[in-house]
Amino acid sequence: QVRLVESGGGLVQSGGSLRLSCAASSSALRNYGWFRQAPGKEREFVAALSWSGSTIFYGDFVKGRFTISRDKAKNTVYLQMNSLKPEDTAVYYCATGTTWGTTPIYYDDWGQGTQVTVSS
Repeated sequence: QVRLVESGGGLVQSGGSLRLSCAASSSALRNYGWFRQAPGKEREFVAALSWSGSTIFYGDFVKGRFTISRDKAKNTVYLQMNSLKPEDTAVYYCATGTTWGTTPIYYDDWGQGTQVTVSS
């Protein structure tokens, strides 16, 4: 089991930026994903990064605003979010697993989540 700790969430105005971090307890090369969940809604795929770093997917709504990346030396995965909108408000979760995809079922371990609130 891999322990994940997210950080970097907060309150930002519309059009602003945030960088979320996800620190992993393991240095093993694994696939990573970011998901988000707004109140009353299902968990939504945001971005995924393959263990090799060679393949990246984004949710359709991202439209070039977010970037997923990884610092192997720090065992940390990032989600840089720019041009934030009020509809991006949600709890953002980091996940990892030996498989990967755009639905939560592919991931084995999850962080506790970090709240992102975008004001209009």
